[in-house]
Amino acid sequence: MIALDLDNTTLRTDKSLSPRTKSALKKAQDQGIQVVISTGRVFSALPDAILEFDGIQYMINSNGAVITEFPQNEKIYTNYIEEESVSKIEAVLRRFDDPVEVFADGKAYADVSVLDELRLHGSNTRNVQYILWSRRPVKDVYDVLQKESTHIENVSITFESQEERLRVKKALLQIPDITVTSSERHCLEIGGKTTSKAEALRYLMQKLGIHREELMACGDSPNDEKMIRLAGIGVVMENGTESMKSIADFVTDTNDRDGVAKAVERFALHQVL
Repeated sequence: MIALDLDNTTLRTDKSLSPRTKSALKKAQDQGIQVVISTGRVFSALPDAILEFDGIQYMINSNGAVITEFPQNEKIYTNYIEEESVSKIEAVLRRFDDPVEVFADGKAYADVSVLDELRLHGSNTRNVQYILWSRRPVKDVYDVLQKESTHIENVSITFESQEERLRVKKALLQIPDITVTSSERHCLEIGGKTTSKAEALRYLMQKLGIHREELMACGDSPNDEKMIRLAGIGVVMENGTESMKSIADFVTDTNDRDGVAKAVERFALHQVL
């Protein structure tokens, strides 16, 4: 099995799949290797480049909160935030004034006022085009958090300063039964007590009879850490964080220089590079 993070890993900066990556993954599939997407993205935010790639049977979304099986488009695994923890998360976040997004039932929600601000003024820390495309505008995102409290996949907060990010993280870490991670330096992402890409992969590997020694995982950020540690071969991108590269079994090239393809060719296809 090959488990792939998307942003800054499998996808190029322009959110496309390179021809070399497509070719390497197709060759791996032809050899009977499961190619599994393992992303922090909510299901509705998956790019066409992935949805149109033939042969992918399983998608792990929202940092491991959901696994969807194709082609029947069926949820076969969920690991949501506990309802009691949802109310505690809300109580903490209301003490601060940072933009909050809620992932529930395969969709991502954000305050319409936040999206209007991004549309008018842009951002130095966020991909505005992606956010405006992928987030559903609501009057008050906390209403979604309350109404969907039994199946919240993820809560994401964005920060303009690292000082504020650290303050909020410290407050969140006082809540038991949640996980706090990040896919970008300017954000925090909250999941359930055991929610992670690694836990979702453990379920999937048990279902398919695959051992950890037969798993290669590729990622770049802290939300990939448990997945990288789980894998028999943990691959981190050259553009990944220094802490992630320090735990890698192999550091490959950047996402814009076919890093995933090069790792697949080396470890799955056993090509001499």
